[in-house]
Amino acid sequence: MSEKKGRLDEATHTETVGHEWDGIEELNTPLPRWWLWTFYACIAFSLGYCVVYPAWPMLTQATEGTFGWSSRGDLDKDLKSAAAARARTVAALADMPIEQLPAHPELMRAAVAGGAAAFRINCVQCHGAGAAGSKGFPNLNDDDWLWGGDLKAIETTLIHGIRQPGDEATRQSIMPNFGADGLLTPEQIGEVTSHVLTLSGKEKRSAASQRGAQLFADNCAVCHGPAGKGSRQFGAPDLTDAIWLDGAAREDVIAQIDRPHMGVMPAWGTRLDPVTIRMLAAYVHSLGGGEAFAAPGGAAAKETEAR
Repeated sequence: MSEKKGRLDEATHTETVGHEWDGIEELNTPLPRWWLWTFYACIAFSLGYCVVYPAWPMLTQATEGTFGWSSRGDLDKDLKSAAAARARTVAALADMPIEQLPAHPELMRAAVAGGAAAFRINCVQCHGAGAAGSKGFPNLNDDDWLWGGDLKAIETTLIHGIRQPGDEATRQSIMPNFGADGLLTPEQIGEVTSHVLTLSGKEKRSAASQRGAQLFADNCAVCHGPAGKGSRQFGAPDLTDAIWLDGAAREDVIAQIDRPHMGVMPAWGTRLDPVTIRMLAAYVHSLGGGEAFAAPGGAAAKETEAR
């Protein structure tokens, strides 16, 4: 590399910077004036920004700036505003009887949204992310309810749970171990199974199912009803709707009669606050199988007991 005094380039009539690298020279082309002014403006803006906004890092925090603004401060304001709005909603939900929620659409939407969040934290482990359940865990999207599907009934189930030890008001139902305790012989269990499967159309009537019908009347009708429609008073399922909690195959029904699977649901009243439980009830009710509130002794109540 050699250095020499700048000269005027013949092709461009621009002075060179005076440097040469293997015969290559650099033209001393000045920057556009608009670009220089833009660059100077950016420098001035950055200096002003450092003065009015947090900019320079210190040992424990950045400089505060003359405007006193910070993203942390903005977040704090947003959080306080959201907390105030939520407090109003929580207070309204706490004061209003749950059966009156459907008459207040905006509050109902807020309850459903809050319940969806609570469901993802507390309930998906058993009922699944879509609340469709699995074998032994009920599907909350359908309209098959053991203890009632109106808002109040769902709330009560959530508060006290199902077969929850230590809660005197828990939903409680016990199905006898017909086979394990020797109440029915294996042959009789097979006949009762045949009858039960005819109730939902899964098997055709037969001599075995006819014998099973009498066994059903003697041993099962007290809870499930003479027609197998179930009873919410005892938490006995409807055997005619082809919705099966513990499996629909013949061997599943036999196993349930022989030694029933009795699931347990926690009593959430000791784990969650009343408003969260109310929001959960609203969410579950909104999934598609929720029922209208049935007034005691009313037509809807009688229809509910018949299911």
